[in-house]
This record gives sequence, C-alpha cells and structure tokens, in this order.
Amino acid sequence: MTVLPVRRLLVGLGLVFAVYLASRGLMWTATPSAPVVYVSALALGVISTAICLFADSRIPAAYPDAPLTAGNRGPSKLPVWAAVLAVATAALVPTAVSLSVGADHRAESWATSYVGLIGALLTVATVRRRPGFAWAGTAALAVSTTAWLGPIVALGQGLTGSVMWIVGAQLLLGFLDRAARDTVRLVELQRAAVAWQAVQETRRRERRVRVRFALQVAAPILVRVIQSGGELTPDERAQARLAEGSLRDELRGARLLDDRVRAELDSARRRGSTITVFDEGGLDGLDQQSLDRIRGELAEIVSGTVASRLIIRTARDPRVAVTVVGRMDESDDEDSVVLWEEIPRQRVAADDPRRARD
Repeated sequence: MTVLPVRRLLVGLGLVFAVYLASRGLMWTATPSAPVVYVSALALGVISTAICLFADSRIPAAYPDAPLTAGNRGPSKLPVWAAVLAVATAALVPTAVSLSVGADHRAESWATSYVGLIGALLTVATVRRRPGFAWAGTAALAVSTTAWLGPIVALGQGLTGSVMWIVGAQLLLGFLDRAARDTVRLVELQRAAVAWQAVQETRRRERRVRVRFALQVAAPILVRVIQSGGELTPDERAQARLAEGSLRDELRGARLLDDRVRAELDSARRRGSTITVFDEGGLDGLDQQSLDRIRGELAEIVSGTVASRLIIRTARDPRVAVTVVGRMDESDDEDSVVLWEEIPRQRVAADDPRRARD
C-alpha cells in the first residue's frame, strides 16, 4: 500500500470520528432550549475539523529533512487561517452549547460531547504542524468548560482525554520526524559508503594498471641491471632514463597522457629534453571530448619544441587547463624561456561574445 492511500484512509477516519462525536450530541434526552444554536455549534465543530483535514497549504514543508512525514508524503503545515478557525471554534462552541442546552443539562453526557469533538479538532491541528494554535485552543476549551461545568465535571467529561490526545499526537509526530531524519541520514551514509567503496575499487584498479605499465616499461631494463650488476651500456642507460621519465609521467600526470602524448614525450626525451609533468587537478570536471582536445594540443606543442627543459603543469584555474613552459638551460633567467603555452579549459568560438569580454 502506498503512502497516498494510507493518508486518505487516516483523513477519512479523522472525519468519521468527528462526525461520530457530533452525532452523540444529537442523541439528547431532553430538548435543548435553543436547538438551532446547539446543532449549529456541533456543525461548526465538524466543519472546522473537515477544513483542518483537507485545507491545502502552499507553505513549504516545515521539516524538509523529514520527507517521510512532511509535504506531499505526510502531514503538511496547516494554513494560518484554518488554524485561527480551529482556535475560534474551540473558544465559541463550549459557550454556545452551554447556553443552548440550559443550566439543568450542561453536565449531561450528550451535552458535553463537544469536548471530545473540539479535542479531535485540536489534535488534527497538532498533526498538521500547528501545535501553538492547538495549545491555544486547548486553553480556550479548558477555560470555557471549567467556567460552565466546574473543574471536576470538565475533567470527567473529556477534557483530560482531549489534552492527552494532543500530547500524544505531538509526541508521536516528533518521534516520526526523528525517525524520518535518521532514515535520511542512514541512506546518505549508505550512499557515501557505496561511493567510497567505488572510489577505492577504482583506485585499486588504477594501481593495478600502473603496476602493469611499470612492469612493462621498467622490467626489461631492471632485468638488464640485475644481470649486468649495474654495468650498463650508454644505450641501456638512455633506456633507463626514458623508463624512469615515463614512470614519473604516469605517477604525476596520468590524466594528461594518451598514446600520442606518451609518444611525443618519449621523442622529446630522446632528443635530450628534460621533462617534468605535474597534474594538480586542472583537468577535474572536464568531459572526454575536452580531455582529448587538450591532449591533442599538448602533443602538438611538445612535438614542435626545441627546449632542453620542459615543464608541463595543470592547475585549478577557471580558464587555463594546462601550462607548458620550455627553457633552454637550467637557470631561472627569463631570457632562457623559449616556450610559454597555455591550453584553455574550453575553446571559445571566434564569434562568441565571451571572447570580447575576456
């Protein structure tokens, strides 16, 4: 059974209960002195209860973190005008009934049925998240019934039960809201745990890929180092430097690399260039098409440079994804810089008005 049919069932039961309490008052054993006023007072109680049950609220849910008991899936907040009507009904009905039945019949069970009816009305207001108005109506009901019946009779004719209904409704709604919030937090924790497990699995898979790549690149030269006792030929030393550079690239800037970029970096190293690659998160959030474009531009830049020292770095910049700096020597002199290229995160079309603003 879904939430909506259950809610309709509870609303229907509340209305039937209010009609039942009012009908008890119509089974009088003595004719009221003002029957029209008496019946009108009971009708007002039933109508007010129906309004509080069905009144639509355009106010946002009072408890957005408790979706199981708020908004469209649970009791929403009662409109202020309906809550004021409930308080006014709680204040008027006891006096109207007491005056219409006469002093001799005010303590009769049929004449005090309004106490339960008003208690049901205020319970509905409590469930509809207007406890302040509900307690104000309870105070008005208590004052009126005590004034007309006396405290002992009023407590014995349903005032105690009405107060207990409101207390129970407020406590139950609070428990449901707390349970709903705990459920939401549990779901969030489960999602976070699943996401963490997925991230860890992805990292493990990536580490396995890196290990296989490292073995593929470095294993032959390492075997040669062991076999020769470290006595390598110049060609083997060059291969060892290339293998070391490739491993550093994979560890420091894997997202910058594809087959073409790897090939161009390897060619630049064979030409004698020293290359340093750093990925500091500049490629985060980019789609595959943007990554392919950036890698293609990087491969073209590396293939056309004659710099002896090449620094490739990504950074968390809103405009630039990759910066490539080339120097002719190891000094920090600005005159030694022969290459400075910035690859943007997004290419702007020539007729795009953002280009003019930039």
